[in-house]
Amino acid sequence: MKTSWYIFLCCLSFAMALNLTAKRPLRCIMYYTGQHPVTPPIDQLKHVTHVAVAFMSPGVFNEPGRMDWPLWTTVEDVRKKFPKEAKVLIAIGGWGDTIGFSVAALSDETRKTFAENVASMVRVTGADGVDIDWEYPGGNGEDYKQVPNTSKSWEIQAYPLLLAELRAALGPNVIISAAVPGLERDMLAFTRETVPRIMRHLDFLNVMTYDLMNRRDTVTKHHTGIDLSLEALDAYIAAGAAPQELNLGFAFYVKYFRTLHEKCLDDPIGCPTVLLEDPSTGADLGQAGAFSWHDAVPEDVANSFTRAIGKGRYDEKQGGYYYWDEEEDIWWTFDTAEAIKRKLPVLVDKKRLGGVFAWGLGEDAPVYERLAAVNEELDKRLEIKDEL
Repeated sequence: MKTSWYIFLCCLSFAMALNLTAKRPLRCIMYYTGQHPVTPPIDQLKHVTHVAVAFMSPGVFNEPGRMDWPLWTTVEDVRKKFPKEAKVLIAIGGWGDTIGFSVAALSDETRKTFAENVASMVRVTGADGVDIDWEYPGGNGEDYKQVPNTSKSWEIQAYPLLLAELRAALGPNVIISAAVPGLERDMLAFTRETVPRIMRHLDFLNVMTYDLMNRRDTVTKHHTGIDLSLEALDAYIAAGAAPQELNLGFAFYVKYFRTLHEKCLDDPIGCPTVLLEDPSTGADLGQAGAFSWHDAVPEDVANSFTRAIGKGRYDEKQGGYYYWDEEEDIWWTFDTAEAIKRKLPVLVDKKRLGGVFAWGLGEDAPVYERLAAVNEELDKRLEIKDEL
């Protein structure tokens, strides 16, 4: 009898755990960008829970009493293109647009002005919230060679204070999220001390588990691979973020880097690149690039990209699709639909994340293969829920 009860209780516990996993709703956020302002038919967007309209510059919120809020579209028009339940967020900032955040975070007075203006913008536009894309508080942004991190170290403590002021101005029901770095070297403001303070004021974090290889690197790696994504997620969890507060990022675009030749022949993964950025200024030396699926392929790499599509392979060890073009010494790294499908069980399910997001929706046009892969995986999770 005791054995039977033990088996029954074990089965019940397993069923309850499975039920909790399956019924946990997953966020699905799509960045909708001014660079690629296109959307698929609305039935392909059925899983989208949030739309982040990118971008509005942070600098516009530092002028006391400002009333006009420049955005490349309107919230009303965005709502027409997405499911009626989807929440519309205004993404503020973006790569290279950080000065406005530094000005805003400087003092109690500047933080208050910034927050009050953001609240005014939300009321006027009818948005459901904001997404703070400061890349990155504490340094390592686009200007890291011109403005050293030491001169920005004060931002590490100021960042949670700015978020606190935003929450006070926006109230408890307006969504506040943040896009945050995926490389540990850039997580200057996301420590065991600061993350708990940060998460008091945010609804969730969009962890940029892409661009994990960029022109600051000197060896090849997967820019949106599984192992590096796992390192990023684990870093935030170790610093105090709950897994349910984290969203995994997908890259709906392609990256490539020029490499050395002889040293890449044995193994192209982890082999040396050519010099990708100016060591003094950090300027792009034109040896790397990126483009979306919506864009025309740059002519100088078009033949190489054709080979990457036809001959690329999946790295079973580190998790990522890649191709090293021996003819032209180019390392290609991007997500295929199949690569995306592999990520959800390993990263979203296993780590019990709160959801997924993508940069960006229109970047996957016109075929939307990567979006279809996300939809397929989310459909599976709904089927499990329904069965229970």
